[in-house]
Amino acid sequence: MNRPDQAIYLISTTISENDMGDFIEAKTKRLVFAEKKSIRQSEFYQAKATGLRPELSFVVWTREYAGEGKLEFDGKEYNIIRTFEPNSEDTELTCQGLVNGVV
Repeated sequence: MNRPDQAIYLISTTISENDMGDFIEAKTKRLVFAEKKSIRQSEFYQAKATGLRPELSFVVWTREYAGEGKLEFDGKEYNIIRTFEPNSEDTELTCQGLVNGVV
């Protein structure tokens, strides 16, 4: 991996139930640094065929990624729709943007 220079927040989510039976979503953000990459054309069209819209890709150190399902970059939240480990040190996170918290 090249020198990671983009600050991103990996977001883990837990769901709990309050005393009234309402489900409450709690998010935990964790700052890591990543290398921003472009979405490959073939990956874009393959994902689009299944209804996904990959927008961004980041490479993080594998040891820093704990299976989070979302990330935040430049104030915008993204779903992590695909992970890929090209080697034992790097994990590539392919992301799709959320609008008002929904894909």
